[in-house]
Amino acid sequence: MSLYFAILFKNSENFVALFRKLTRYFPLASQLFSLALCGVTLTASAADVSVAVAANFTAPMQKIAKIFEADTGHKAMLAFGATGAFYAQIKNGAPFQVLLAADKETAERLEKEGFGMAGTHFTYAIGKLVLWSKQPGLVDDKGDVLRQGGFDKLAVANPKLAPYGAATMETLTKLGLLAQLKPKFVEGSNIVQTHQFVASENAALGFVALSQVYADGRLTQGSAWIVPASFHAPIQQDAVLLKTGKDNAAASALLSYLKSEKAQAIIRAYGYDL
Repeated sequence: MSLYFAILFKNSENFVALFRKLTRYFPLASQLFSLALCGVTLTASAADVSVAVAANFTAPMQKIAKIFEADTGHKAMLAFGATGAFYAQIKNGAPFQVLLAADKETAERLEKEGFGMAGTHFTYAIGKLVLWSKQPGLVDDKGDVLRQGGFDKLAVANPKLAPYGAATMETLTKLGLLAQLKPKFVEGSNIVQTHQFVASENAALGFVALSQVYADGRLTQGSAWIVPASFHAPIQQDAVLLKTGKDNAAASALLSYLKSEKAQAIIRAYGYDL
């Protein structure tokens, strides 16, 4: 830096004259020159963003948040839960700045109602429903175990709060098994609790998000049947910038980062489509 200024200004008098002119018209010039001479780089300050995340997206979002912070300096403060519950909380003033919903409709509704910034919602993942058991061999690859019985409890997510729960009801209706299996339901308030019922073996099997039992392109344990997409409406998961985050650089940066190759590679690894 000193060599640069020695070349630029052949003597100190020229430098001082220019410096005085700059500081006269631009009061911040003295600070900028001081920082430059000390070798300090001026960068935009990092910020935090409060993010409401659909429960099914817990594992991939935890990984994405780490590399997002490493790459940008911004920190994502994550809360996980049911999309329906988050919708109610946001309408009641919860200070979330970004919502990663488990469906498309919630993000669209928040935009229309003025809680989300118009035109900011987009699909970050397409979820998959899976019938899963912790026990190897219990669930066959066609889901026939549902008809055969041999189990006491079937874990399902609340269809009014969790889109995966709604997809479960559609699947059982298509199979003609809803009325038959309803007495066996153990209902979770969200997909995380539903998964816990099966993981703890309080329920022999249950309908959960594929991302909860799938990583690096394979089933992590137990046995499963991936429900065909034609059995229920698409689980199109949308993100939206909320009104409270409109001036937060970290909020906009996170939404952009979800579209990056790094983030999408993680999303695919947990079984989602894009």
